[in-house]
Amino acid sequence: MNSLNRRSVLLAGLGAAGAGALAACTNASGSGSGTALIDPNASAVAATERKRKSIGHQQKVTLTAAPTMIDLGGGVMPKTWAFDGRTPGREVRLSVGDTLVAELSNQLPNKAATSIHWHGIALRNDMDGVPPATQTAVRAGSTFTYRFLADAPGTYFFHPHVGVQLDRGLYAPLIVEDPKETLAYDDEWVVLLDDWVDGVTGTPDEVFAELRQGMGGMDMGESASSSGMEGHDMGDMGGMDMGGDSASPAASASSSGDMSMRFMLMGAESDLLGGDAGDVKYPYHLINGRVAADPDVYTGKPGKKVRLRIINAGGDTAYRVALGGHKLTITHTDGFPVRHQEVDALLVGMGERYDVLVTLGDGVFPLFALAEGKNANGLALVRTGSGSRPLATVRPKELDGMIMTASQLRAADDVLLRSARTDTAHQIKLTGGMDKYNWAINGRPFDMKDPQANPIVIEQGQRVRLDFVNDTDMWHPMHLHGHTYQLGALGPRKDTAIVLPKKKLSVFFDADNPGQWMLHCHNAYHGEAGMMANVAYRG
Repeated sequence: MNSLNRRSVLLAGLGAAGAGALAACTNASGSGSGTALIDPNASAVAATERKRKSIGHQQKVTLTAAPTMIDLGGGVMPKTWAFDGRTPGREVRLSVGDTLVAELSNQLPNKAATSIHWHGIALRNDMDGVPPATQTAVRAGSTFTYRFLADAPGTYFFHPHVGVQLDRGLYAPLIVEDPKETLAYDDEWVVLLDDWVDGVTGTPDEVFAELRQGMGGMDMGESASSSGMEGHDMGDMGGMDMGGDSASPAASASSSGDMSMRFMLMGAESDLLGGDAGDVKYPYHLINGRVAADPDVYTGKPGKKVRLRIINAGGDTAYRVALGGHKLTITHTDGFPVRHQEVDALLVGMGERYDVLVTLGDGVFPLFALAEGKNANGLALVRTGSGSRPLATVRPKELDGMIMTASQLRAADDVLLRSARTDTAHQIKLTGGMDKYNWAINGRPFDMKDPQANPIVIEQGQRVRLDFVNDTDMWHPMHLHGHTYQLGALGPRKDTAIVLPKKKLSVFFDADNPGQWMLHCHNAYHGEAGMMANVAYRG
C-alpha cells in the first residue's frame, strides 16, 4: 500500500515549489524503470506546446487555496478548504486557443502542500499539477503559476492532486468554448455534483485513515489496537492535513485511538455499477454547493433550450441524473461530441462530464442526482413558472426510465480516431479489495516516492491500446491525464471511463503529448491507496 506518511515526508521536504525544481528530484534515465523517459520539462514537451494553435489571448486568474467556512444551505456551515472562500470555486471560462495564466496561492494550514490538476485538458506535461511526478508540490505560504494553452473545447474542471484533498471544497469548473460551436441553444447551466463529508462528520484524511485499515482489520465499535492498527505511529500523520479542521467528533475519537467504522459504508449495491457502489458514508450530496433541503435554483423560460454541463466532482459516488418531466439529449461526454442520444437519465462516475440539451417545460422541476446505490441524493430546481417547490425526497420517474452509460454512446464522426494499426498494447489489471484496502494496478501500488518506477512505457506517434481488466469486486472510473481515449472502435472519446467489476474495457489513443502522465482510479481513496500508474513516453 502507498504509505501516506512517506508521501507526507516527501512533499514536505521538497525545497522549492513548481516545475522549475523538478529536475533536481527526477532521474532522466527513468529511475527504477531502466528506460530513458521524457521528463515533464523536456524540450519535447515545449515543442509540442508550440504546435498548439494560439489566438494570442491570455486570461489571468488568481486562485487562493485557504481554510474557510462555507454555507451549504439549510444551516449547514462546515469548515473546509476552498478556492477564494467558496465551493464550488469561481468558474474559469476560456475560448479555444486562449492561454490560461493561473497563479495558485497556497494559504492552507499546518504546512499542507497542494497543487492544481486541470482535469481532462490535454495540456503541456509540466503544467499537469501532479506532485512529485510533474512538479514539486506548492508549499504553504508559496505560489506557483500554471500557464498553458487550451486547444480543445469542452467541459472540464480543476482540483488538487495531493493526498485526498479532492474530497474537500477545492474544485471549480473550467469551460473551454468553441468559437465555431454548431450546437444551438439559448442558455447554459453548469451543474457540479459532489459528495460531502468535510467539516461535518470528519475530514477526508480521517476517512482515508479508517478505510486503509481494510475490512479484514476492522470490527465495528472496537478500538484501533484490536483492529489491526496496533503499533501504527498515529503521531506521524502531519501530512494528513488534520489540523485546523480536526475539531470534529470523528477527529476527537480518532485521536483517542477509537477507530470504529464511522465512515465506511456497508451494503451499497447497484446493478448499474455491477455490485458494490461505494466505500464512504457521506452526510450530504450537493449540486452546485447546496444541500437537497435548500437547493440551487435555475430560472428560465418555458420552451427555451438549455445546455447543461454536468460534472461529477465527487470522491466516491456515482450519480444517476434526471430532470423531472423532461428528456435529456446527450451531446458530449468529457468534452467530445457524441451522436445525439435522447434519454431519461444518465450515469456519471467521478471525474466524468456530460453535456445535455433540454427543452424546458412550464413549472418547477427537480434536477435529481441519485447517489447510485447509496440511498441518498442531491437536488437542484429548474423554475420556469408558478408552482410549489418539490420535496427534497421527490424521486422523478425518469430515474427508472432509459438510463444511458458511456459504453452505449457513439463518437461523433468528426472526432472518431482515424483508422490505424495498434502499435502497442498494455494490460491494465485493476487489483485489490476492501479486505486489505490494497487497491493497485497490475498488483503494484503506485510508489509516490519514486513515480518513475514501473512505468507503462509508450512512444511518440504510437497508436496505443489499453486493456482495462477489472479483477476486483468493485467498479473503478479510470482517468488518463493529458489525453483522450476512444472506447472500442466506435465509442465516445473520453478521459475517464467506468470499468465494471470482473469486466474488460479496451480503449485506444494516439501518443501525441509527450511526458509522464498519471493513469488512475478517480475514486479519491482508491487512487491514494495505490490504484495509479505512470504512462511515460520513452526518451
